[in-house]
Amino acid sequence: MDEYRSLLLLDEISKNNELTQRDLSRRLGIALGLINSYIKNLVAKGLVTVSAIPKKRYRYYLTPHGFAEKSRLTYHHLQNFTNLYKVARRDFQTLFKDFQRSKVKKVVFCGVDEVTEIAYLSLAETDLELAGIIDAGTGARKKFFGRDIRRVEEIRDMDYDIVVITSFEGGTDYRTRLVNNGVRKESICDISGGGWLKRIES
Repeated sequence: MDEYRSLLLLDEISKNNELTQRDLSRRLGIALGLINSYIKNLVAKGLVTVSAIPKKRYRYYLTPHGFAEKSRLTYHHLQNFTNLYKVARRDFQTLFKDFQRSKVKKVVFCGVDEVTEIAYLSLAETDLELAGIIDAGTGARKKFFGRDIRRVEEIRDMDYDIVVITSFEGGTDYRTRLVNNGVRKESICDISGGGWLKRIES
């Protein structure tokens, strides 16, 4: 995650050196304090340089080493995503086939990121119904493939058989929030519990 956030920062800075830390925070959905910490780290590594001209107006520039690191991180991220796609696709297909053999008909996705898109594509190959999509965040993204993204707390008003945690990280937190909002533990499925994320690197 640190590498991914560093890549996002390097990419934004490479496109526009007049962005403030507040601009970066808003664009990337990362807390302002974390942006400041990441930039200090990038400067310390010699990837980014800072100019204070005009006075009190900071501009951030990628160094030659920063451009090289951005290229390396881009390649690394794409490689990781390819592996993630293969492993997650296979495991979601297996999971949803198991659902079809049981009495599960209506599925809610919990957590929205790259993994959710893979889950969506896998679910579309079955006759299972996507009953809703919920997420803990309140970011700018309000839709997912044309469907509304609702808050975790709204699970109380939804009709479903099972909730599948479809997030790259934060599965434990999502599980806790779901239980706190009345979802039975046996109605929560988190395939990361089977260790599939660890298999990405193998």
